[in-house]
Amino acid sequence: MAESHSGLRARLKRSGHKLTHARIIVLAALEASGGHITSTELLERVQAADSGIGRATIFRTLDLFTRIGIVRPTYIGTSTTPTYVLMPEGHHHHVICTNCNLVIEFDECDLDDLATRLEAQLNVQLSGHLLEFYGLCADCCAISAEQGDD
Repeated sequence: MAESHSGLRARLKRSGHKLTHARIIVLAALEASGGHITSTELLERVQAADSGIGRATIFRTLDLFTRIGIVRPTYIGTSTTPTYVLMPEGHHHHVICTNCNLVIEFDECDLDDLATRLEAQLNVQLSGHLLEFYGLCADCCAISAEQGDD
């Protein structure tokens, strides 16, 4: 599922944007995060890599990456601060435990038919998707079952 660093760079170039030093550093920090990062964590990582890259530049780059579909914000748990997820190949998938906030990623994506129908029905051109399912992970299910036995 993972698109290579050069693939994400190519996507940036295809969208008509330059590969500036700051954008490359922000992209590297996103990839080093494993694809999930808050803006605060991103600021820390980028400034550790290059202290000359300012906060405003980082946020403008994050906004650009969001607009062109390299990342998408998601709200995991009850946080009001988004976690940005890297969108390799234009999509990303999670199962999120509503009890412990465990995030389980999965690669399976059978949404091509749905995307094609939506494009036709809504007269849009889709560039990606973020799919999240919510429920209890195996550990939380086991704890819940144990508590029910009491």
